[in-house]
Amino acid sequence: MALIWSTIGMLRRRWNCIGRCRLEWSMNTAKLSSSAAAEVETVLFPREGPGISYALNWSLAVKGVPPQGEAFRNLKNIDLKKHGAITSDQIAGQMSGCSVYAHGSFSAGATEITKAQFNKILKEVSLHLSSVPKIFVHDGAVGSSPRFDVKVRSICDHPSVALAIQDIVCPVPNRVVSHELFPLTVYAASGFRSSMLEQLGCISTADTGYVIIDYDQSAMVLGGNSFADSSTVKVALAALAAPKIMSRSGLPLAARILVQGDSVILILSPENVVKSYPALLEASVTKDAGCAWSADGLATLFKSVDCRAPNLFKSPSSVVLITMDSTGAIPSISKLNPGQAAYHFLAGYHGESFVPAYQSGLASVHPLLLSKEFLSLLTNKNVPAFLVNASDGEKIVAEKELMKMIEASSSQKFPRSKGKKPSEATVELLKDKYTSFTSRHFPDLPEGVSM
Repeated sequence: MALIWSTIGMLRRRWNCIGRCRLEWSMNTAKLSSSAAAEVETVLFPREGPGISYALNWSLAVKGVPPQGEAFRNLKNIDLKKHGAITSDQIAGQMSGCSVYAHGSFSAGATEITKAQFNKILKEVSLHLSSVPKIFVHDGAVGSSPRFDVKVRSICDHPSVALAIQDIVCPVPNRVVSHELFPLTVYAASGFRSSMLEQLGCISTADTGYVIIDYDQSAMVLGGNSFADSSTVKVALAALAAPKIMSRSGLPLAARILVQGDSVILILSPENVVKSYPALLEASVTKDAGCAWSADGLATLFKSVDCRAPNLFKSPSSVVLITMDSTGAIPSISKLNPGQAAYHFLAGYHGESFVPAYQSGLASVHPLLLSKEFLSLLTNKNVPAFLVNASDGEKIVAEKELMKMIEASSSQKFPRSKGKKPSEATVELLKDKYTSFTSRHFPDLPEGVSM
């Protein structure tokens, strides 16, 4: 009996000891938990800040460029310069050339490459961009109006590249990060040289650049100093965006917009003509050719010279197609019906040569498709069209006279023609020249398109 009570007493003492240990353990655990909680409260998750954005990093990874370093998006000019950016003007003067290659269902104006060649270059460029310490992303749009613009994301390995692209593309809301809203992608690798370039015959040096496009993948590679050649970059971006603009019921044009009072005039002209008439260039809304026309109106493809210009202009009051015919077969100014205007647009007669749809550079949409939509807009919007001859025999028309004819297209009060009536033989010879070209390149003209 005494043994039993002794055992019970020992168990009670042990139980009390265990209870005290449990209490101390619970208190210590509580202290540790509160301490850990305090530490958690001081740690930010996700750990984001300048150069670190999980949403941006994920969207870049989807494009094949998972950043191993920092990634910055849509930095202001002053911030890009803090990272070492210099302007394109400081680089452009040192350039000695820019090679352009393209692949797509339809491609003109560039050296053709295969899909496999483009994919190999893209893979190498993506690995390069992923490995650089800092990536500079600029999101913008080709097209000033959100009604039929095309968003483009540019992934750059240097702040100077981002600065150059920022000066070209139209701005978009800064809050948008998702890759899904940017169907076009530019991979800009100024400090990279692909092993494929020599196979393509491109000799890349420190003062050269190259542009490689795949229209079907809506992707473009800018290499070397190509970013500093703004004219080439604009032409390449316009061609890259053209199929998407067409899919949004817009008509991409190598044209300029002129505003004369309340009138908006759409000008399609050979580049050598524009360069010969400073007043024509000065009157243009944009420095370079490039706009889109839809039932809603006209929009520039790139940033306007005038920052106060609207992002969408009303439909043109007139369309002017400028040619350079020294034979005298084409009068100084002629009014065209929609079918004739579409025909002259398709042929793009410049005097010495034909430039279909006035696309002297890169092209990704067949001229027949463009002329068909051109005809539709002229007809549906009831827009008058005119053919202006900027040649007066062996010399060009005076600048003042040309501007008068362009202005007259909106008022339709034409100055009296001073030229002599051409002979029937001269007219027939030019008609044969047109017919020979169009039948050879476009044997099946769209319905309604005729001389």
